[in-house]
Amino acid sequence: MIKLNENYGNLKDSYLFFNIKQKVDKYVAGHPGMKIYRMGIGDVTLPLAWCVIDALSNAVADQAQKGTFHGYMPECGMPELREIIAAFYNGRGVELTPGDVFVSSGASDELGDILDLFDSSGSSIIMEPAYPAYVDANIIAGRRIFHVTGNEANGFAPVPDNDTPVGDLIYICSPNNPTGAVFSKDALRKWVDFANLHGSIILFDAAYEAFIESPSVPHSIFEIEGARTCAIEICSLSKTAGFTGTRLGYTVIPGELKRGGLCLNDMWVRNRTTKTNGVSYVLQKGGLAVFSDEGRREIMENIRIYKQNARYLTDALDRLGVTYYGGRNAPYIFMKCPEGYTSWESFDLLLNEIQVVGTPGQGFGDAGEGFIRFSTFASPEDTKEAALRIFDLLTRMKG
Repeated sequence: MIKLNENYGNLKDSYLFFNIKQKVDKYVAGHPGMKIYRMGIGDVTLPLAWCVIDALSNAVADQAQKGTFHGYMPECGMPELREIIAAFYNGRGVELTPGDVFVSSGASDELGDILDLFDSSGSSIIMEPAYPAYVDANIIAGRRIFHVTGNEANGFAPVPDNDTPVGDLIYICSPNNPTGAVFSKDALRKWVDFANLHGSIILFDAAYEAFIESPSVPHSIFEIEGARTCAIEICSLSKTAGFTGTRLGYTVIPGELKRGGLCLNDMWVRNRTTKTNGVSYVLQKGGLAVFSDEGRREIMENIRIYKQNARYLTDALDRLGVTYYGGRNAPYIFMKCPEGYTSWESFDLLLNEIQVVGTPGQGFGDAGEGFIRFSTFASPEDTKEAALRIFDLLTRMKG
């Protein structure tokens, strides 16, 4: 009798976005023609940069000619793309070699696959509120999970103390999804020191680094001294360059990162060459355009629009004196629910009263209860209208 992975039975029902869809569909069915302002899903709405479209189109054309056709790509990534990503880091003062960089099909895939490097009997520290996939990937792998709570007292950016459990892995997402909070250089230094002291490894999710505008906030864990011996960085072009439907990212594993006499960079080379045939030529050519001068200019223009969306929302909340996190260095705003309302009750209130959809904080773990998340990736027109509706509703509720 075949034995299946019984850890799947330990997963909680993934009801968050299912419930959101059910509630919105029911409302729309009862209110035909009513416009819904969708601020809940973290999917981009602006198209890819034109230089990226040109690069993708040219790469497709290459595949139509025998002389320029490309089959399997190097499993760890096209050399030119690994070089330009390393150069991008070097330009920010973080020294990387192309061999430290691995091209991937996106951060979500990599965050699950990277657990192949670690024994299933190990443990992980996950800070909540958290991206649900962190928890689910560890449950599927059969790993123990220690939860560290982010809250208002620590600005949703907790640091280790004498009571912090020791885990093999430490998940840090900065800027954070869902809270929009960021970890300062001092906070990251404390986690790096903690990891090096205990032999832990930090999995640093930098998917939203392009939204950072404060000079004091690190874009990369490798800006912190000592991180090269205790950290892996996973990044995505999904939010940075609009690749949510195109799928491309990269992972950084320094050659110095070793445990038990084994080099994790070498292990990941072996993993990729065993389990993948590389990301497609077409997508990697698009990735090259992302890191070109023109690509960076066009991409930052899109990010400027999303950041203006954030200001529409934060300006409204500031005028009301409502507590929130994020919005400045991140594309998410984590708003405190109206007094007396749970996060799901707040969701219902916003949908039924002003047709605005957010994401209940409880869906990101118990530490998210009492908050609701807004995404800033909708159109400027919809975001501006949603901000006005939120302002009017909360003003009426204040009496």
